[in-house]
Amino acid sequence: MDSIANMIISIKNAGTAGKESILLPYTKLKEAIANVLLKENYIKSVSKKKKLNNKILEIGIIYIDHKPKIQGVQRISKFSKRVYQKSGAIRSFKSGYGRVILSTNKGILTDKQAVKEKVGGEALFKIW
Repeated sequence: MDSIANMIISIKNAGTAGKESILLPYTKLKEAIANVLLKENYIKSVSKKKKLNNKILEIGIIYIDHKPKIQGVQRISKFSKRVYQKSGAIRSFKSGYGRVILSTNKGILTDKQAVKEKVGGEALFKIW
């Protein structure tokens, strides 16, 4: 199972359904991705909680004029085909309104942060 794809689709679907927040199984990678989305104002909040003996991640959804901020997501790199981008080859899309989230040697970064830091990495997904 692709946990990153499940995470981003769950966040998008929760926004479309009008939910205030969503609960996901906790991993360090999911927490790092959620923190990047929080810094870019795609989600409202991130908190790590413990339910029984399992750790969970609670993510708050942002709405603008009763519409979710996240309109779409697209997984780029998959198990069957990994996609890597050099720092010079990273381009913005959706006229700069969308973001590409990358896994780099400096952690999880957006396309703008990766270009600023001059690092490339595995392109995980696009979000707009």
